Amino acid sequence: MIKNVFFITLFLTLNSLILFSQNKKTDNLLELQIKAKVLKYNDQINFNKAQRFFFEKNWDSTLVYSMKQLSKTKNKELKDYCHYFRGISFQNKKILDQAKKEFGQISSEFDFYYKVNFSLGEIALQQNKLEEALSYFNSIDKLHERSYDFKKSSVSHNIGLCYLHLGNFAKAEKYLFESTRLQEIEKDTLLLIGSYMDLANLYYIQYKDNEAIPYFEKAYNLSKKVKSFDLKRAAAKNMAAVEENRKNFQTALVYRKEFEAWKDSLNDQNKVWAIADLEKKFAVQQKQKEVNVLAAENKAKIAERNGFLISSVLLLILFGTGVYFYRQKIRSNKIILKQKEELDELNATKDKLFSIVSHDLRSSVNALKTSNGRLQENLENKNYEELDTLLHNNSTIANGAYNLLDNLLNWALLQTKQTYFYQESLHLASIVQQVEYNYKPLMLIKNISFTSNVPSGEYVFADMDSLKIVLRNFLDNAIKFTKENGSISIYTRPSSEDFCYLVIEDTGLGMSKSTREELLKDSVLLSKKKNDDIIGTGLGMQLCRSMIHKNGGKLDIESEENIGTKIIIALQKFKNHG
Repeated sequence: MIKNVFFITLFLTLNSLILFSQNKKTDNLLELQIKAKVLKYNDQINFNKAQRFFFEKNWDSTLVYSMKQLSKTKNKELKDYCHYFRGISFQNKKILDQAKKEFGQISSEFDFYYKVNFSLGEIALQQNKLEEALSYFNSIDKLHERSYDFKKSSVSHNIGLCYLHLGNFAKAEKYLFESTRLQEIEKDTLLLIGSYMDLANLYYIQYKDNEAIPYFEKAYNLSKKVKSFDLKRAAAKNMAAVEENRKNFQTALVYRKEFEAWKDSLNDQNKVWAIADLEKKFAVQQKQKEVNVLAAENKAKIAERNGFLISSVLLLILFGTGVYFYRQKIRSNKIILKQKEELDELNATKDKLFSIVSHDLRSSVNALKTSNGRLQENLENKNYEELDTLLHNNSTIANGAYNLLDNLLNWALLQTKQTYFYQESLHLASIVQQVEYNYKPLMLIKNISFTSNVPSGEYVFADMDSLKIVLRNFLDNAIKFTKENGSISIYTRPSSEDFCYLVIEDTGLGMSKSTREELLKDSVLLSKKKNDDIIGTGLGMQLCRSMIHKNGGKLDIESEENIGTKIIIALQKFKNHG
């Protein structure tokens, strides 16, 4: 039973490694061909931008400009390339069904149709449609590698995986050995680690432990030489499972600790806060220097004015000079006053940062200290069930602290006007789908049902990064305050001529009328927590409110205690969308 669970976990892990290694390969032939098309169709501006963003791996911009090109051209050749750009973009964004639709619209006459088959095979493999994936990879395996720009090792690797999960172990062994041999020649370390784990798994599920374990060890040792945290975690987890099956629990615990260590990003979060605080102090010092320089310049001008007044003989010249220097003084005072106000704002920002960090991070760290103490006690008692619970609690505390630090950084950047802000036409359903993808695991843990009914025809005029931050905060709050077996839904209300109304509704704890009014006030920064079990400072709400207003939108809240909450975000429509 342990080996079956292990096998499923490994399959999902290796799928991501296959895609990673293959995408790192430079498609020289494809790139040269696309550059030739750019020269041939030099009047097609949208195609030129789409291919540029494609090679820069800016998938969102690639999708925007390839769609614009598709809406304006009937050229079959350009359409094939645009659908290919979109298919690869959706595949990298893990929107697999949409990627399949785009690949399905490419004609078989496309010069790089074998690449389309490879991508479709990868998608089928990720969706566990093994026979379908095998047919795609076999069609590529028949091609001569020298005539095309693909890796034989990657194709053999994927075919081996298909046979492995279909239970044809003899063929799986043949193809996996072939891919491993080629990868050792190519020195493709990342993909080689995955192949070692595949071979180990092949033997392991057949209970050939003596043949499997050396490959697990090879994968683990090789993972220490790469920078991929995912590979390091997978290798350590595999070794832990092997040692647990061998009843070497002490050794397994060492590997488990290593696996958890790679997951723990709390130290990195503290570094992020430290850097933000250092930058804030530096900004304050710079502003103080500017104030000192202006004060010195002002003193010099006053001295010059006094000398000129004394040397003046004529009353008219004296009067004119007095008026001139008076105006200069007013102007200088305004500059100094403006600089002082900016300095006061920066000092206030620093004080607020210290206040938040000293309160909430201290609480999180104290909770971690207490939990770690209990971990040590249970480790000595070998109470593994309690250890598992405490480790999950630590992960929840760390995630809460990370969200706080992320909001702090974004809020500080917004206050000091260091954020890059660019409003453009955004497809609202796609943005919601991207944010939803990141939070699905959290909703599954609490068994929260989720529905999204955002119409595909809605386009808004907003900055993409700030809109994602707003949606992440509100969706995170909805999950946090919704009990197990609850529900969350995102939909739109009937819109006006100028605004689109996006609603995020949950069946959580809700809030009173006074709390709702307090959260909507512009002056609120910190909210006192009524429930110590829930991390929240109100900073996320102010950050969202500020970013919505900066995008020209509005925020409203409908809520009742113990019934649920509706967050209504009014966003400007993009009226010129074609």
